[in-house]
Amino acid sequence: MTHVLVVGESWFTHSIHHKGFDSFHTSEYVEGAGAFLGALRDRGHEVTYIPAHEIPHRLPSSAEGFAAYDVVVISDVGANSFQLPPETFARSVPAPDRTELLRAYVEGGGGLLMVGGYLTFTGIDAKARWGRTPLAAALPVALHDRDDRVELPAGASPRVVARHRVVDGLGATWPSLLGLNEVRVRDGAELLAECGGHPLLVVGGYGAGRSAAFTSDLAPHWAPPDFLAWEGYPELWDRLVRWLAAADTAAATDPAGEEG
Repeated sequence: MTHVLVVGESWFTHSIHHKGFDSFHTSEYVEGAGAFLGALRDRGHEVTYIPAHEIPHRLPSSAEGFAAYDVVVISDVGANSFQLPPETFARSVPAPDRTELLRAYVEGGGGLLMVGGYLTFTGIDAKARWGRTPLAAALPVALHDRDDRVELPAGASPRVVARHRVVDGLGATWPSLLGLNEVRVRDGAELLAECGGHPLLVVGGYGAGRSAAFTSDLAPHWAPPDFLAWEGYPELWDRLVRWLAAADTAAATDPAGEEG
């Protein structure tokens, strides 16, 4: 059984309602990973989920803690949440750099998936800033040092561009997406799918481990309901997680996946 740690994909929304002379406030907490978590659990994976606001006290702060997982998934949460725990930010107390722990985890044989969003890769207004962390070295893509969003409000259909066991048989095109993060494919990594002329799904090897980048969303708003309802949605994530965990023993052993 593959044990997957999913981090992020949650948020608080605070709204101000103005009605003539008067106004009032409402607040809402949302977790957007439901379809993704359900897809993995339905395929037999053991999934641990850490919402963004629980990162400081639940995310492992040691190499041994990350070693309990076969694959770590980071979705729509910035590097500050990993590098600035309360004791460091508020009290100037040194703490382990979890982005370095994750880099070492992949180098030692772990699997890493980064999923896109407004606060992944470089993100909106460059606030996600993953490219300025040690973990950037383990990604199969290079990041821009600026706001990297590509908004596709009219929708664009992903297109498979390579043979690989993660995407074979899922169709030449997939349901439309509404945006993604702009990245560059690293030398030695493999581009499996693109969207709107930009890399969408990239896989590669780092040390003894494997990493993947899916540059769009796994949930709304960049991933519309039709994408979540697509019959290939659970199959795609199941295959990708198994590849990252090197769970398919019949597959080629090349960590970059060059043999598909």
